[in-house]
This record gives sequence, structure tokens and C-alpha cells, in this order.
Amino acid sequence: MKNIDRSIFKKTLLLAIPIMIQNGISNAVGLVDNLMVGSQGTEAIVAVSIAGQLMFVFWLALFGALSGPGIFGAQYYGNGDLDGVRDVFRIKMWYAIIIGLVGIAVFFTLDDFLLGLYMKGQSEEIDAALTLKLAKDYLRIMLAGIPFIVITQVYATSLRETDESFKPMIAGIVSVLMDVLFNYLLIFGKFGFPKLGVQGAAIATVIARAAEFGVLVVWAHLRRKKHEFLQGIYKTLKINSKIIWPIFKKSLPIMLNEFLWAGAIAFMTQCYSIRGLDVLAGLNISNAICNLLNVVFIALGNAVGIVIGQMLGAGEFKKAKDSSIVLMWFTGGVCMILTVILIALSGWFPTLYDTTESAKHMATRFIIVTACFFPLQGALNAMYFTIRSGGKTFITFIFDSVFSWTFCATCAYILSHYTGLNILGIYIAIQSLDFLKILIGSIMIKKEIWISNLVSEELSH
Repeated sequence: MKNIDRSIFKKTLLLAIPIMIQNGISNAVGLVDNLMVGSQGTEAIVAVSIAGQLMFVFWLALFGALSGPGIFGAQYYGNGDLDGVRDVFRIKMWYAIIIGLVGIAVFFTLDDFLLGLYMKGQSEEIDAALTLKLAKDYLRIMLAGIPFIVITQVYATSLRETDESFKPMIAGIVSVLMDVLFNYLLIFGKFGFPKLGVQGAAIATVIARAAEFGVLVVWAHLRRKKHEFLQGIYKTLKINSKIIWPIFKKSLPIMLNEFLWAGAIAFMTQCYSIRGLDVLAGLNISNAICNLLNVVFIALGNAVGIVIGQMLGAGEFKKAKDSSIVLMWFTGGVCMILTVILIALSGWFPTLYDTTESAKHMATRFIIVTACFFPLQGALNAMYFTIRSGGKTFITFIFDSVFSWTFCATCAYILSHYTGLNILGIYIAIQSLDFLKILIGSIMIKKEIWISNLVSEELSH
């Protein structure tokens, strides 16, 4: 450990910083959008929050579908096998198309039922019927952006796995600038545009996704000489039959994990919502500011997974283990800075919203609690991507989604339905369960059960 190659910090940061910038700008714009929508009243805040929960489950399902093949993509690239990278890209494309079609079908046909699950709580100051209508309008419009989202993510993830984070970052910046512009024009009806409120926010997001798609895909293909795996990528969509089953076998647990984990978060939010719709408003405000900063540990986690995966692909097992531990502590340490920033902003930020005093008070408390757990979340995120980089996807499935449903979701349901504990106490109790999770993860890392070279062990290309 003392002889750790310090260049891993540079490489990790070089991969992570563009992702941080892209996601940070995206979340900053999301924050601006949130504030713009928040000016339309509490019903609008809650409506976008509810619809956002459903889109969050879709996003994580897509992320999981692409992450499984991405493990192989990083190792193939580390092994210098561009044909393998191309096969992984094609598998991702098929996965993305299927996930996109399923998502559109489910949200279009079951929107009333799914949105209605969050309307069980009551509040004298919030119109539940109006909230449901706004949420449905928002979700229906967002479906038009799904085709752009799924294809963009195939390109963005593949470029990152081949050490290119800059293009996805620039495409993301273009996207968020378009989002801000059209949110302003369409929410408030400026410069001759119609005043559409919540619907305008959804339309602006679809326009932004289309812009991101155009910039990233066109730019990537214009630089095919640099991104060699894109050369001839569409000559066929057939996939090397030898790799289909190994990749699917490793990918399925990740797809299920991300979907079920997102489902657990959505379920817990629904449990919190029975304590009142103002609780959802408070959570929405808290998430808006916390998501602006959690891009740091999310980006670092992604970068850690890629760096460690490339080491494993090159057969550098000891270096991979030592580096993973150092990078986990490094990520947790960085997050301590974020904790201080969030707590400092916790009292001021909720005052920017046009909502009830109860929702603002709850938002402040939620921000403080979330901030205190940031270092733990950072270390956990790096740990998760480390374990996953070796292809031990069933282990990460148990570690993540099974844990979330068995412990967190179950406790949230019991505490919210059968105890008189206030919502803040419930929230703290659920967050505290991650201490158990990090203990389990640390044992996995030390036992080295995650270390493997997928390219040489399972695939002959």
C-alpha cells in the first residue's frame, strides 16, 4: 500500500472531472429548472417530484443495462481489443432500444396508477387533484425524450470506457444550456413563447436531450480516426455469438440491481409521502441541492470502476486491490468537504422556493441529514464500482438492491405505517443502515472475491 502508484489519482481525476463538470452543470440546470417550477407553486413542485421518481427508475434501469456490457468494454479496451469494444457497443445498442421501448409502453399505459401511488398523503395546503394532473402532463411529454436519451447514453458510456470523457461533457453542457433557455421561455412565456408552466419544463427537457444527442453522436463520428471502435460500427448489428452469453450472464444482475435499487428508492419515497404531500415538497427541495454536489462522488465512483477495470483487464491484480482501497478512502475524504458546504446552505436554500413554511422547514432538515451521510455515500459508491469492475455482478446485486429492499425499504414501510416516529427520525434511521452496508463491502474487498480478468477468463475473441 505504501508503494501505491500516485498516478492513479491523476488518471481517476482526469476521467472523473469531465463527468463531474457535465453532471454538475446538468444538475445545476436541474436546480434552476427546479426553482423555476417552484415559482409555479407547491403543486408544481410535488408534481415534478413524483414524475421525476418514475423517470429516475427508468434512468437507473438504462444505466444498469449499459453498465454490465460496460465492464467488458473497459477490460477489452485495457487489453487493446477494439473488435471486442465494437461488440460491446452493439450489445449496448440492442439493450438500450429494448429498455426505451419498454419504458415508453409502461409509462404511457400505467401513468395514472404509478403516479397515484404517491398521492396517498394529505395536506390542507396542497390540491391533490391538480398535482396529479400536472404530474401526468409532465410525464407524458417526457416520453418523447426517451429515444434521444437511450442512444446518447450508448455513445457516452462507450466513449468514457475508452478514456474519452470530454465529448460527453461538451454535449452535456450544450444540453443544459438549451434546457435553461427553453425552460425560461416556455415556463414563463417569454419573447412570444406560450406560457406553459410544468408542461413547458418537460418540453424544454426533451429539446435539450435532442440537442445532446445531435452534438455527441455527430461529433463522435466526425472523429472516427481517434475513436477507432466507431469505424464500421454500423456495417452490421450482429454480435459475436461467443460473447453474448458471458456478457448477458454478467449484465443481468446489474440490470436487475439498478432497476430494483431505483424501485426501492421510489418505494421509500412513497412511504415517506404518506406523512403528507409537504414531505414530498421538502424532499424535492433537498434533493435539488444535494444532487448538485453528489455528482462529485458519483463521477469518482464511475472513474474508479473504469480505472480498476482496466487494471484487471491488464492482469495487474495486486495493483487493482491496493488502488481500490486508496481510492475509496480518497472519495470519502473529498465528500467531507461537500458535507460542510451543504450544511452551510441548508437554512438559506429552501427560502428560494414559493412553497409552504412546513415544506421549507422539512427541506432544511433533510439537507442537513443527507449532508452528514455524504462521506459514507462516497466511500460506498467507490466500493460498489470496484466490486463491479471485476464482473462479480451477482455479488453487487446482493450488496446493493437486495440490501436496499431487505433492510431499507422494509424498515421505511414499517416505521412509516406502524410507528409514530416523525419523518425526520425515519429518514435518519434508513440512512444509518448504510453503516452495515459498508462493513459488508469492506469484507468483500479484503477477501478479493471480486478480482478477475473477464477478457482472459471467459471470452475468447
